[in-house]
Amino acid sequence: MADNKLSNSMDSRSGYSPVTKTFHSVRPHFPLPPVSLPLTVTAYAFSLLPDPLPSHPAFVDATTGVSLSFPDLVSRVRSLASHLRISKGHVAFILCPPSLEIPVLYLALLSIGAVVTPANPVATPSEITHLIDLVGPTIFFATSSSSSKLPRHVTPVLIDSPLFRSFLESGSPSSDPVEIHQSDPAAILFSSGTTGRAKGVVLSHRNIIAVTSPFISILRSSERQHPTVQMLTAPPFHAYGMTYLIKGVILGDTTVVQTESFDPEKMIRAIGRFGVTHLGLVPPALLAIVKVCEEYGDQRPCLGSLEAVTCGAAPLSLAVIKRFNGLFPNVAFSEAYGLTESSGGVFRCVGVEEMGRAAGSCGRLTHHCEAKVVDPETGASLPPGMPGELLLRGPTIMTGYVGDEEATAAVLDSQGWLRTGDLCYIDEDGFLFVVDRLKELIKYKGYQVPPAELEHLLQEHPDVIDAAVIGYPHEEAGQIPIAFILRRPHSTISETQVMDFINNQVAPYKKIRHVSFVNSIPRNAAGKILRKDLMRLATASLNSKL
Repeated sequence: MADNKLSNSMDSRSGYSPVTKTFHSVRPHFPLPPVSLPLTVTAYAFSLLPDPLPSHPAFVDATTGVSLSFPDLVSRVRSLASHLRISKGHVAFILCPPSLEIPVLYLALLSIGAVVTPANPVATPSEITHLIDLVGPTIFFATSSSSSKLPRHVTPVLIDSPLFRSFLESGSPSSDPVEIHQSDPAAILFSSGTTGRAKGVVLSHRNIIAVTSPFISILRSSERQHPTVQMLTAPPFHAYGMTYLIKGVILGDTTVVQTESFDPEKMIRAIGRFGVTHLGLVPPALLAIVKVCEEYGDQRPCLGSLEAVTCGAAPLSLAVIKRFNGLFPNVAFSEAYGLTESSGGVFRCVGVEEMGRAAGSCGRLTHHCEAKVVDPETGASLPPGMPGELLLRGPTIMTGYVGDEEATAAVLDSQGWLRTGDLCYIDEDGFLFVVDRLKELIKYKGYQVPPAELEHLLQEHPDVIDAAVIGYPHEEAGQIPIAFILRRPHSTISETQVMDFINNQVAPYKKIRHVSFVNSIPRNAAGKILRKDLMRLATASLNSKL
């Protein structure tokens, strides 16, 4: 009866129900495995592969062209799992750059109930020590180049060693497999820590299955004649990267793995070399590709195999989207929205029709999930078109932050609603638009100033490569907007010119009050601006001036 009431009250366009004051997914229902069924992410992914296994590669190294077939992937995962003498629930700390061994390692660990816990290999030793203290690993994996950053008392398994390679070639299945439930922890992924220290986000097998399962319905509705070849710039230690790798296995796609640091020209060549059809990008990577292609002019590569580009993990300006569409009008473009705490993307566009309907949006709510938009001050639920804090609920939402009940309670309430901290609105067609991070809003004399709005305007200036805006403490105003600018080489644009460019386009309370020119804008691996680093820089250099 309750479901009938909801169905009758829910708007078929937006998914909003005035009865529950909640947005529901308008996508066709796709069943998840019964929650009581013992199941790992690996078993789920492998169960969906056809028999016989696909003949095209599962993974390809973008640098060397070396590939890993689906039969070899399955064989290596099972062989490695039989050699890993760790118990269900033990934390496996992984400090490795991207490689073809990473998906094998992830799937093997998940298959035996170990908790996959990858960290950024460019982190400093002190940052890595903090993460290790946070999660208490039982086993460590590294490479010969990254192992020196681990504490001295740690002896890691080196995944580029002959010993590890021998684990991939021969093994026997466990005689007494352990029962693993979907509610058991599968991964601990570290939150971005853009404004504070990173936290460990605990995701269950159910979480990862739920966030990747919608792609199965996409596959079943597809009439493709040739396999999809996907490529990703987000690293595998990020939620975007991890779920992308698993999605490729679930769909039987070929995934091209970036094993070197990002270079836009190399990526463009790789798209042509491997016939990439679907490209997953973070905003700085998209902007870099756009700028390289603009510099090529009429000689720019056609990227004829490319069908669709999805961008996520950080805000993206509408100006950059328009520039990309101008360069590649036949490539469908969309944005996606998700958090580490939601296991990755929960809003996305599906199909070319949705990709072209709402420029600047992050698409519609995925299967099985619910959303609310609430007034940040009162908590009152808001209807379509009204901006407020986005709340999410569903099987993709994390179980909590490891070892931090207080932080968990601050974002996850007793009814399962996750406070995202993002200021958003959902329009009459159910498309999500992100305004900014609530914590990053600048409060100038009581007015709210979204830094993303100013950053997007700054990026439209022809002499600006990258930009960031933060709120700097001010005795009279509370906070004032100050900008950090990365200029084009040989540009002579001045602070006054930058401020005039912005201040002529915005209301008086949004005006930029100071500009600093920098050699780079600090960002994390997903492209999010590290505002805590900018605040330290501002404090060191501007305290005496403002």
